[in-house]
Amino acid sequence: MLGILAIILMLAVIAAVLRGQDQWAEISWSVWAHMASISLALLLTPVMLWRSRGDRLHRRLGWVWSVAMLFTALISFDIRQIEAGGFSYIHLLSVATLLLVPLLIWQARRHNVSGHRSAVRGLIAGALLVAGFFTFPFNRLLGGWLFG
Repeated sequence: MLGILAIILMLAVIAAVLRGQDQWAEISWSVWAHMASISLALLLTPVMLWRSRGDRLHRRLGWVWSVAMLFTALISFDIRQIEAGGFSYIHLLSVATLLLVPLLIWQARRHNVSGHRSAVRGLIAGALLVAGFFTFPFNRLLGGWLFG
């Protein structure tokens, strides 16, 4: 189910970005970097969830996914348009991501499959899907592009 939701969210992001073409020049580099890195993580999510786990490709794709998630979280601290230049509640998910990504890597390296799985699912549900959903309502950028 998480993989399907990631695909749906990615399709919504693509549709929104295409509809917002006339405003692309107004968007800061940090927002573009944020969207690019989270899009990479979104695209890799169903692949990682649906293919066999534990092999070399899973580990390599897992590193790419982890770096994309960490970069997305870090760059989010440069995006502060919701609270008039300050941080918002959504930045709590960035902090959680910065804590959970190293944890899921540590769990994988210790071969703690259940701990790794829990951390991954938590990140996908919270930092990808919930945070992704909240980019569409409340006059946010992607929502404005998609529905505006």
